[in-house]
Amino acid sequence: MQALNRFTLGEIVNTQILQEIQDKFSEATGLAAVIVDPEGNPITKPSNFTKFCSYVRSLPQGLTRCVQCDDKGGRRNQKPFVYTCHAGLTDLAAPIVVENQYIGAFLAGQVILLQEDNDVKSNMFCCTEDLGLEEARLSEFFDIVEVVPEKRIKAAADLIYIMSNYIVEIGVANLAGKHLVKEIKAKAELETMLRATELKALQSQVNPHFLFNTLNTIARLAMLEGATQTQEVVYALSDLLRNNLRDIEILRTLEQEVKSIKDYLLIQKMRFGERIQTYIDVDVSVMEMKIPPLTLQPLVENAIIHGLESKVEGGVVHISGRLEGEQVILIVKDTGIGISSEEVAAIFREEKRKQIHGQTTGLGIINVHKRIQHYFGNEYGLTMESKLGEGTSIYIRLPYSPM
Repeated sequence: MQALNRFTLGEIVNTQILQEIQDKFSEATGLAAVIVDPEGNPITKPSNFTKFCSYVRSLPQGLTRCVQCDDKGGRRNQKPFVYTCHAGLTDLAAPIVVENQYIGAFLAGQVILLQEDNDVKSNMFCCTEDLGLEEARLSEFFDIVEVVPEKRIKAAADLIYIMSNYIVEIGVANLAGKHLVKEIKAKAELETMLRATELKALQSQVNPHFLFNTLNTIARLAMLEGATQTQEVVYALSDLLRNNLRDIEILRTLEQEVKSIKDYLLIQKMRFGERIQTYIDVDVSVMEMKIPPLTLQPLVENAIIHGLESKVEGGVVHISGRLEGEQVILIVKDTGIGISSEEVAAIFREEKRKQIHGQTTGLGIINVHKRIQHYFGNEYGLTMESKLGEGTSIYIRLPYSPM
């Protein structure tokens, strides 16, 4: 592995794959997360950052301190490490080390420890007083930072350390082959491929049995501790990953796809509580038909992230399916903020997407549309209706093909 020093973390493992792992970790745990290079600079887009930290990082001096703190946190130990950041919050770092070389870190946290007896708010003001931040605004954002028990933070640190280092070591092993080195040189082309290609890359670098065994171990610990909700979420995440890591080219039943949606919604329920209501009403007569995997999840995720998340009062996502003649119609409908007819048209013209909260508007929609047409022909696919302030409905037309 003498040539390892030539490579960065983003070359060893596709950055988009790291982004997806980070996003899913953040969704499952509720913790902020980011992956950084050896100097503490982010190589992924932040997931679920608190308003407090986003405000601190909005000033150049605050951002510089955050990067320096991330750098120190990642390098401080060869094992997962929980520490207090420069602004007074609790963070955790899982260093990524290969062949004794530190190549980056998976950072998470932005919380307050439950058992802290000292006045953490006063300490925060002392740490940030020279940054020139607005005190009232800083206080407001600090008051909504999540308070968590220390064992939850330590468990999260152990999990990301196991996951990130295992994935990176597999990536380094693959780099020994000439084929993967050629893929690195062709990185510009790989970045233009569809989500299906990126999922294949993830499958080639993750040992699913290792990941599932880790998740099942955490679930059993949660059961022993009486944390039933944590147990349910971990099992749901395990099932969701198991389904999503299967061969993307093999069709699955609509019933299996609905099961994945239920697992995904259970995880989101932990995050949004009663703000978002979901209903699934798919006719049992079409449950056995075969459809491309990941047909519904990107659309449901789009409805929640882009349609409902920004609405204070929340809303409803309704997933339905029925047989109409020789076609099956699946509908994902939300009561979210909606988009204009011009934006709907732009999605299907495959124009450059807008970035919102680290997500790409319309990317999941057009990918699902193109994959359906790939399997069944251009007469099938997606149509979309939306009204600003009222919500969005996406209709999926498929040929009825019972087993």
